[in-house]
Amino acid sequence: MTPDTLPPADFEIFLVAPPGLEALLCDEVREAGFADPQAVPGGVTISGGWPEVWRANLQIRGASRVLARIGAFRAMHLAQLDKRARKFPWAGILRPDVPLKVEVTCKASRIYHAGAAAQRIETALREELGAEISAEAEFKLKVRIDDDLCTVSVDTSGDALHKRGHKEAVNKAPMRETLAALFLRQCGYDGTEAVVDPMCGSGTFVIEAAEIAAGLMPGRSRHFAFEQLASFDPAAWERMRSAAPKPRPALRFYGSDRDAGAIRMSRDNAERAGVSDLVQFETHAISELMPPEGKPGLVIVNPPYGTRIGNKNLLYGLYAALGQTLLTRFGGWRVGLVTSEPSLAKATGLPFAPPSAPVPHGGLGVQLFQTPVLR
Repeated sequence: MTPDTLPPADFEIFLVAPPGLEALLCDEVREAGFADPQAVPGGVTISGGWPEVWRANLQIRGASRVLARIGAFRAMHLAQLDKRARKFPWAGILRPDVPLKVEVTCKASRIYHAGAAAQRIETALREELGAEISAEAEFKLKVRIDDDLCTVSVDTSGDALHKRGHKEAVNKAPMRETLAALFLRQCGYDGTEAVVDPMCGSGTFVIEAAEIAAGLMPGRSRHFAFEQLASFDPAAWERMRSAAPKPRPALRFYGSDRDAGAIRMSRDNAERAGVSDLVQFETHAISELMPPEGKPGLVIVNPPYGTRIGNKNLLYGLYAALGQTLLTRFGGWRVGLVTSEPSLAKATGLPFAPPSAPVPHGGLGVQLFQTPVLR
C-alpha cells in the first residue's frame, strides 16, 4: 500500500497472544474459519477486511487484543516521516471527532527517537485530518518503525479482550479470561464435557467453560474501539452480534471454594454472563470435594502459588490434600493445574506430564501441568 491510497479491501490483522501460546491461539482462529492464520512471535496474523476485524474481536476467546495493520511506508529520516504521514489516507480510517493517542516504537532504524517520531505523526493528524491528540485517549494508533519501515496499526479492541463485560467482582490475582480459554484448549476441552474447579476464586474457568459449551461469543456484551472508526457499519455489526444462539447444552459446570465471598462473586459473575443455569458454585473445603454425577471430564484449578498470596511453605499441605482427593475420588477424570511453583505441583502426587513453558501471568511465569486420565 502506498501512503496516498486508501487501505486495500484486505489487510493484515494481528491477534495478540500471551507469549508461548501463539500456536494454541492459531488453532482457535483456524477453527473459527479465518483464512490462513499464521502463528508468529507474539500472536497470530490473518488477512481480511473490517468485518474480519469485528468478528475476531467478537468471537476469538484467546486473543488479548486485535490490531489492524492499515498501511506501511518507508521513512529514512524525520522530514520524510512528516511528508509521508501527511499523505497517509487517515480520513478513510479515522474520524476527526474521536480523540486518539499515538504510540511509536523504533527498532534498527535511522529514525531512533520514538518521541520525535510520534510528534511528527501527531502534527500530521492534527493538520491534515483535524484530529484531537490526547495522552488520555482510549483510542490508540500504533506505529512501529522497524528497519526504516513504518507500519501503522489501529488498536481495534480498546480495553483488553479479557474484559468480557461480565466479571465485575474479582478475587485476589484472578485468572484472565483469555488465558483461561487458552489453558482450557490446551487441556483438550472443546465444550463437550463437564468441568470442575475446586478453587474457583471468582469463577473464571467455570464460566469460561460454560460459555464455550453454550456457544456464547465472548465479546457479546462489550464495546470495541473499532466502533469509533470511519469504516464502522453499525447495521452490519448488529447483524453479526445477533447471530442465532446455539441450543443450551445439557452439561453442567462446577466450582467450589472455601471462601464464601468468592462463591458469591462467582454466582454474580455467572448471572451477568448469562450462564447461571449451567453452573453450580458451592462453599466447601478440598476435603469435601466430590465428583458430580455423569461422565468424567476435566478438573482445572489455579491454586494459590505463595508468591503473592499466602506463604508457599504453608501451601504444600493444601496441594497434597488436593492431589489425594483427586486420586481417590476422580478416577476417569483429567486434571489441569496452573502454578508458578513446580515443587507445589509435585506435592500433589498427581501423575503430571512435563509442563508447558512458562506463560506470563500477573508478573509471574505460570505453567500448566496436565495429567492423563486418572486411574
